Amino acid sequence: MTTETIAGTAAAVQSDITAMLRTMLEEDGLDDAEITRETTFHDDLELESIDLVTLAGSLREHYGDRVNLALFIADLDLEEIIALTVGELIDYVAASLHADGQV
Repeated sequence: MTTETIAGTAAAVQSDITAMLRTMLEEDGLDDAEITRETTFHDDLELESIDLVTLAGSLREHYGDRVNLALFIADLDLEEIIALTVGELIDYVAASLHADGQV
């Protein structure tokens, strides 16, 4: 797999995750929030644990069982979960897709 393919996958994943987050934030009236790789789920988007469960469901719906947010988060300590960025999630999803041979 080339660097361009991996970068393309990450860009596609970023677009997908941004769309999922926009849908979630729209329900809370926060759909104009800036979402970048550095955006944190807790401090910037003010998402709570139930929101991460919703996001996990959206990821599973979109990507299938090859992307398991609960498994990813289970390996983090509380401080890491609080500081989790959109970019870290994008990298995890892209790596999961790559490991599964889906890219």
